[in-house]
Amino acid sequence: MNEIGKLFRVTREEAGVSITEASKDLDIKEVILENIEDGNIGCFKDIFVLKDYIYNYSKYLGIDSDKVIDDFNEYMFEYTSKIPIKDIEHQMEVQNKAEKKEISSPYTKESKKYNKSWYVFFYTVIILLILVLAFWSIRQITISRETATVISYVK
Repeated sequence: MNEIGKLFRVTREEAGVSITEASKDLDIKEVILENIEDGNIGCFKDIFVLKDYIYNYSKYLGIDSDKVIDDFNEYMFEYTSKIPIKDIEHQMEVQNKAEKKEISSPYTKESKKYNKSWYVFFYTVIILLILVLAFWSIRQITISRETATVISYVK
């Protein structure tokens, strides 16, 4: 990858194009172009996006894009073939666990378990409000009857 980055840098500098100008022309951030020229593939999360950047950058600089992509693919093959199988399996397990958590449907989704004390508190408050309302209504009715009785005696 360092060879591809050096090729890009040398070609760009020979053409008299600044990294800022290339960034504006390609609509790619300067940092991305600098990382490509420095060979920092660890800065990219998606290898396919990186490949697209390399393809567009090589095309912009007038370099044979297919040859550059072939070189990049060879580099990636060698780079990934040196990764131990145990590390790959571990990463796949981690990724599978993450994917399993993201998928949910009404049938497989875990139901939330609420604390029962909240239910008890909620229902107690509702019952108390109903009792207060009932006593207040009875009190109002009693007061209105007493008032009616007093008025009838006064007449």
